[in-house]
Amino acid sequence: MVCYAVPLAAGIIHGAWRKSARKTDAHGFWLTLMFLGASLFGVIDHAWSGELMMIGPNIMADLALGTVITAGVMGSWKLVTWRVQAPTIPITASAGRMTGIKK
Repeated sequence: MVCYAVPLAAGIIHGAWRKSARKTDAHGFWLTLMFLGASLFGVIDHAWSGELMMIGPNIMADLALGTVITAGVMGSWKLVTWRVQAPTIPITASAGRMTGIKK
């Protein structure tokens, strides 16, 4: 029942590392927010079902689930940032109309 602890720990560690390394990139900030969002979802889900501070009979399975959740967050983050890091196209009036990006 403590599967939310793994993404929470990942978010705290990643946020602390970014702060100590003085990283200010948006992509790293997104990853920290996604880790914390995943753990917040887990906390809300467990609080809703009344098992917030319970430790299940198989804590290793709970931690493995947290690891899978954390890996899923990292995979989706990598997919999103991979598309954003693609070569940029200059924004012209027609490209701005098609994409919704204002120049």
